[in-house]
Amino acid sequence: MTLLDLDPRVVATARDLAARAAAPVVGIARAHTTVAVERATLRLAGITGADTTHRAGDVPWVNRVVDTVREHCGLEHGVALPVFHALRAHDLGSLTELAEATAAGQITYRVPEGRDATRAAKAARTAIARGLRTVDRNRAQRDKLVAKYGDPPRRPWIYLIVATGDIDEDVVQAANAARAGADIIAVIRSTGQSLLDYVPEGATHHGFAGTYATQENFRIMRAAMDEVSKEVGRYIRVTNYASGLCMPEIAVLAGLQRLDMMLNDSMYGILFRDINPIRTFVDQRFSRQVHARAGIIINTGEDNYLTTDDAVDAAHTVTVSQLLNEHFAHEAGLPDELLGLGHAFEINPKVPDSFRLELAHALLARELFPDAPLKWMPPTKHMTGNVFDGYLLDGFFNLAGVLTGQSILLVGMMTEAVVTPFLSDRDLALANVRYVLDAAGSLREDFRPAPDGLIVKRAHQVLGEAVDLLGRIVDEGLLEAIAKGTFGLMKRPADAGKGADGVIAKADGYTNPATDLLDEGATA
Repeated sequence: MTLLDLDPRVVATARDLAARAAAPVVGIARAHTTVAVERATLRLAGITGADTTHRAGDVPWVNRVVDTVREHCGLEHGVALPVFHALRAHDLGSLTELAEATAAGQITYRVPEGRDATRAAKAARTAIARGLRTVDRNRAQRDKLVAKYGDPPRRPWIYLIVATGDIDEDVVQAANAARAGADIIAVIRSTGQSLLDYVPEGATHHGFAGTYATQENFRIMRAAMDEVSKEVGRYIRVTNYASGLCMPEIAVLAGLQRLDMMLNDSMYGILFRDINPIRTFVDQRFSRQVHARAGIIINTGEDNYLTTDDAVDAAHTVTVSQLLNEHFAHEAGLPDELLGLGHAFEINPKVPDSFRLELAHALLARELFPDAPLKWMPPTKHMTGNVFDGYLLDGFFNLAGVLTGQSILLVGMMTEAVVTPFLSDRDLALANVRYVLDAAGSLREDFRPAPDGLIVKRAHQVLGEAVDLLGRIVDEGLLEAIAKGTFGLMKRPADAGKGADGVIAKADGYTNPATDLLDEGATA
């Protein structure tokens, strides 16, 4: 049942404009690869570990191999053919042996032709398909565990962040949070990991304001939450971040370790980490194909726009980004049930009718995307350090989530912007959520905004402004709109930003069995 009486023709126009705005960027993404996509391909093929002898510190074997292939013969044809040709030509038993020989200067890579190319392509497809079958088994295992332990008994699911910097301490906080009512545990990444052009190896205990995203850390947290799931009688989901310069690789590692949700936004890295726009769009397309295969719910990052721009004036930019994220996700194969579009409760509480405006924005998102598991973010920008005001504001946020049927509710902390929240802060924040959800019950069924009231009028206004903005973006181009600061006031030119040197235009004959298998939905 709809409450806003949105005009279906206006909604259809908005989606059509989003598709037209996104189409040139999709074309660019299809025509390019990146060093991260090629590394992710080899990770699916089974390469693991790192060169621990390098003077500058550990270098993942996958970086060593891809960098050497690029030096010897370029990446325009992809990494798969040169690597699997070299593996056969040197009669090596594994990619790790190949990486070690590469580091020792014993391998010269070239793009094979004829029969050699055919054999290399077949061997690469076999190895990569084996990795994707592991992803498929993990998806099936998740389904079995959800059937066994059950989903949370109600929506919204309660989403809580841990961010100690030490994976072992993260496990302790996550387990206690799950016992106190959290349904989803998000492990915040160490500050700056988005800008590392490699994925660290092993368990880590020294992150800054977060814990490094590594395959071993993923394994540790997933195993711990499986144990807690047995204890609490519901399946506890685990979230991390497939963003930054290693977005495709982290997506693959999440699939290989059965993570359930990943932060994955089409423009976040561009706007808030100054990563090259082309690099980001190429990487996000591949990563979303992996997420679709793994059954991983993505969380987009529209909430961030409202921390740098005004939440009333810029509300329509959130809607525009949601529509673009939806189109990019669908094009990459992600269905609505895996599309956790983001939005946030960030209007200045001193604004008259601020709560009614928040309800309008949240309800607009809910009705535009009825089948998407929307992720509703708590107030952060206007948390002053007064923990009493903060606790009250979080309570209003929780109530808005109940009234507007949000799917995923990120737990707000009263100590936001004061300290890294303690375990006790998390317990109090969860108590706030539990109280509001229990007290409100099914209040949503009684909530009917007046047809000519502020909430309905505001929602229509925001949607109209979104359509107008999408029309301008179609005319000038999405990349130009990003360069001009349309989203979050961040100006990011298409030819600038970090990681631009890692973008490669595909040559005729480019081969990547990973993208072929993902496109086909094949297992062999």
